[in-house]
Amino acid sequence: MTAFSLDPAQTARSAELRTLAVRRLRPLAEQGEPGRVNRALVAELGQLGLLDRLFTSGALELCLMRESLAYACTEAETALALQGLGAHPVHAHGTPAQRARWLPGVRAGTTVAAFALTEPDAGSDAAALTLTARPDSPSGWRLTGEKCWISNAPEAGFYTVFARTTPGAGSRGVTAFLVPADRPGLGGAPLDMLSPHPIGVLSFDAVPVTADDVLGEPDRGFRVAMTTLNLFRPSVGAFAVGMAQAALDATLAHTAGRDAFGGKLKDLQAVSHQVAEMALRTEAARLMVYAAATAYDERAPDVPRRSAMAKLLATETAQYVVDTAVQLHGARALRRGHLLEHLYREVRAPRIYEGASEVQRGIIAKELYAAVRSTETVTTTGTGATETTETTVEAAP
Repeated sequence: MTAFSLDPAQTARSAELRTLAVRRLRPLAEQGEPGRVNRALVAELGQLGLLDRLFTSGALELCLMRESLAYACTEAETALALQGLGAHPVHAHGTPAQRARWLPGVRAGTTVAAFALTEPDAGSDAAALTLTARPDSPSGWRLTGEKCWISNAPEAGFYTVFARTTPGAGSRGVTAFLVPADRPGLGGAPLDMLSPHPIGVLSFDAVPVTADDVLGEPDRGFRVAMTTLNLFRPSVGAFAVGMAQAALDATLAHTAGRDAFGGKLKDLQAVSHQVAEMALRTEAARLMVYAAATAYDERAPDVPRRSAMAKLLATETAQYVVDTAVQLHGARALRRGHLLEHLYREVRAPRIYEGASEVQRGIIAKELYAAVRSTETVTTTGTGATETTETTVEAAP
């Protein structure tokens, strides 16, 4: 297992970011229109230099940022994460011209980015994309089809879009394209969600794209998607840990001060044991998130498994912790505007997006079995043949 520890500077930056989020970001978040891109909030993230850190920091630093923002202002956390998710493919796989065109605006918070992978019938099965890129010229294509559950749609300035360029080739026949929002034939509509985030559908009616719009290599777009998700899945876990910690801290304060049955609520053994379980699970999830991020930064070979484990454990843990916090607060936590009412709506989606919990379990199992190598050896003696079967279990190279 990868060893790691946070240095004092990292701890101090996390505390500073929490304070900054409360003072500078939360007021802007409260002024935003539910379900719409909060451009003032995105711009402030740019002014504070936080968006620039998306491209200059490693995975652990990204996780620390997302955890701190989630604790203090989930809207700011989401705005930052979506900028990173939409633009990281450009940073990692784009040409110098593509980076020069799109990344300065993303860093400054003046351009909104979006990651368009999911389709109505291709959510968890990302290799089953049906958005079609049909050849239109020697160096061009026309995109036809639909994307759904796309964060920042239809308000983004550009979209990282994944489309099928080779029919019947599964994940090997997908190409990533950079599609400006003003491209003819591109339309969209917002969706009304449980937690009012900017999210919508995109429709592609023979949208023209050229070789200059290809991100990476033709038919290698699935790799672009997966390298992005391997980075951002642990940071989804960090988002979940931040929400879990906020719920835990609120519960500690509430149970320590609430009078019940002749004492304080915390004095009831059933309550204290629940709070202990909340703390235990939150800390375990945090450690797994940090370990996965450190593995990514160190280019460890088991990043896909660690990323899946971190996202799975952290998001499932946050669901448990927030739900338990609501139970211990009682009806007050269900009132619109209460912190826990807000977290209760926010905490559900991370178990689905960027790979549902079931998908993460599948990735974990696949990676584990891939590391199992069975060999059969045959030994021969001078008096005859003796067949011996030997099974070895080792880490795959």
